[in-house]
Amino acid sequence: MTLKKILYLITTIIMSASLLIGCSSNTADKQDDKVKITMITNVGGVNDESFNQSAWEGLQKAKKDLGVEVGYIESKQEADYATNIETAIEGNNDLIIGTGYQLQDAILEAAKNYPEQKFAIVDADYGDQTPENVTCITFNEEQSAYVVGLVAGKMTKTNKVGFIGGLNNVVINKFEAGFEAGVKDANPNVEVLTQYANTFVDAAKGKTIATQMYKNDVDVIFAAAGDTGLGVIECAKESGKFAIGVDRDQYSLAPDNILTSAMKKVNEGVYQVVTDLNEGSFSGGKVLSLGLKDGAIGLAPTTDKNVPQDVIDFVNEQSEKIINGEIVVPTK
Repeated sequence: MTLKKILYLITTIIMSASLLIGCSSNTADKQDDKVKITMITNVGGVNDESFNQSAWEGLQKAKKDLGVEVGYIESKQEADYATNIETAIEGNNDLIIGTGYQLQDAILEAAKNYPEQKFAIVDADYGDQTPENVTCITFNEEQSAYVVGLVAGKMTKTNKVGFIGGLNNVVINKFEAGFEAGVKDANPNVEVLTQYANTFVDAAKGKTIATQMYKNDVDVIFAAAGDTGLGVIECAKESGKFAIGVDRDQYSLAPDNILTSAMKKVNEGVYQVVTDLNEGSFSGGKVLSLGLKDGAIGLAPTTDKNVPQDVIDFVNEQSEKIINGEIVVPTK
């Protein structure tokens, strides 16, 4: 073999090896190129047994079903929101999700400053001002509160029920209005006592308010108050009274004392947006609004544990009327 042929063979081998290495590297990069999502919690934290936890469960389901990479950053105080969003942006996330209206200003500001970054926010609606890189995930909370109000109106023995809100804002006002409307439609003779705790993270305060309500002959309390509501459930257990959970099915927290829960399936809203992103059909600049007709809210599946079937049937009939437009639930 001549020197010329030897040099030709060596050159060919080197070029082939280079091509193989290049193909291998590109393939590996593609396999590792997972969609990445990070959730920024409000001050309630990811284990609040309610709103944030439901959102995180939606992300965990997306990880299992879709193979996406998920994570969260907890906010300890409102001042953390902007900083945590910046941290998520630096982490090269495909989507950053803010859980709760409390993050609406920080998300909006970040969306304007980083137009290439995709965002979603739960419980905030920017209306016509929604940036093209933001999807809003909202719920008809008044409908979920209405159906548990029907249960409370039917189940009370004292004709006194209570509503405890976290912060006095648009979302919790919808819960309050829906609950009172449901109670009155089920039993016009029932009095609804209402008090706001002005916090979502103080279980002790929730328990104190609930204690006073139960002492005033209230026998059913619905709390839309995050961690504060956990104190209400604890008080119901100690007092032998009834409570109504919120956002997630909270039956397991007090099996003998939880009548039902106002399901607000934040997990499903989050899962839907992540699925769209993963399929390349993320729809920014829009509001995703979910209600009874979408199966995103309603009574908890464990309602039959402490509520008679005839009451559940009544609630289901009223729910159909809402879906058909025969009943319009007030929002304030």
